[in-house]
Amino acid sequence: MKENTSITDEEMLRIYKVIGANVKKIRKSRGISQMQLALAIGHKAVGTISMAELCINNKHFNIEHLVKIADVLDVKIEEFFEGI
Repeated sequence: MKENTSITDEEMLRIYKVIGANVKKIRKSRGISQMQLALAIGHKAVGTISMAELCINNKHFNIEHLVKIADVLDVKIEEFFEGI
């Protein structure tokens, strides 16, 4: 098994920011608010969505979030990774 130690914390942060920006762009293109998306994936407030879209306080989407968001927005999960 190959260990991948070449991905730095800064690179991971950039990846999280790209994913967050892609979620935000797609969400807005569908006319869905942060609150509507939060409720649709089972959250009661917009905090997770708003902070993860901007990668604030090291908050980012996990795979469960992305799977649920892709379903709600009716997109392939791969679209969140464009530009990485």
